[in-house]
Amino acid sequence: MGRRRERASGFGLLPRMEARPRKDGKVTYRYHPVGGKPVNLGTDRDEAIRQVLGVTAELNSAGTVRELWGLYRKSAKWTDLKPRTQSDYEKYSINLLGVMGDVAAAAIRPSDIARYLRVERADAPVRGNREVALLSNLMNIAIERGDIDANPCKQVKKNSERPRTEAPEPHELSAFLDWLFRSGPHNRTLALMAEFAALAGSRRAEFLELQIPQIDMQAKVIRLMRAKQHLGATKAETIQMGPAMENLAIRLIGMPRPDSSLHVFNNTKGNPMTEANFLTGWQRAMVSALKEGVITRRFTFHDLRAYYTTQHKEKYGSLPELHANTATTARVYDRTRVSKRASLK
Repeated sequence: MGRRRERASGFGLLPRMEARPRKDGKVTYRYHPVGGKPVNLGTDRDEAIRQVLGVTAELNSAGTVRELWGLYRKSAKWTDLKPRTQSDYEKYSINLLGVMGDVAAAAIRPSDIARYLRVERADAPVRGNREVALLSNLMNIAIERGDIDANPCKQVKKNSERPRTEAPEPHELSAFLDWLFRSGPHNRTLALMAEFAALAGSRRAEFLELQIPQIDMQAKVIRLMRAKQHLGATKAETIQMGPAMENLAIRLIGMPRPDSSLHVFNNTKGNPMTEANFLTGWQRAMVSALKEGVITRRFTFHDLRAYYTTQHKEKYGSLPELHANTATTARVYDRTRVSKRASLK
């Protein structure tokens, strides 16, 4: 009876790679170029894969992930994305192209996607999920071009993600906002933005470019457009002002700004606050507030949306309308720590 064939060493290899088990327990890897003799790649599996990626980089780039990335950035789908999403995708592309950029879409199998998630991005599982989500968009272009018939990304389960479970407590948020407001003009704008998010529950993208005419003091409403609607739909939001929001609105309208500007949230030069300026300022403020003992733990600006949801439920007994599906709001943003229910009468 012949020796039992060993298969495990061949799992997850790139196309045209071969694993050859040896009697001493090691495995030799080879690459079979089209029309050429096999190329010995040694016994280091990861190094062998890197060598193959280097070889394929010299081949025609048609149909590669790198080419698809270029096509995606020229497509209408890219144009329709928000600037923040485009910026995120630019960041996600760096590692993705470094590993798979010169590989043809037709050569990528579900096992390669799984290896990327579990091995290549083992130290950053959530970031790996985002990068594979970008790769999935590129694979859809390959399908439309006829390069592949199915999207391999959709056949692999993503890395597990632990949703955030914390939201700042009211006293902690109040102390942070007071500290921010006293810390200079730039931080004062951050404080007003954070207070607005905590009172309205709106995404930053929905009010970053808020203008004074959208604040109707007579009707006591603030009019916004909801972001992240499916299928390109648009939905207006009308926020009824309570006493706290009305007080904030008065302060926002009264903030100094150039006569020609209608923007509510301006930087120190009187220009509209940009996403980049906000992110830099928020991170610096968090570090300083922790160092000075103003707060005891970090929280993200997006946690303020969870703060609003949790406080809304505590005060009114129901979740606010943040999504078309209330279950999504409950799953993502409800950070209630104590469950309350009435006993039978």
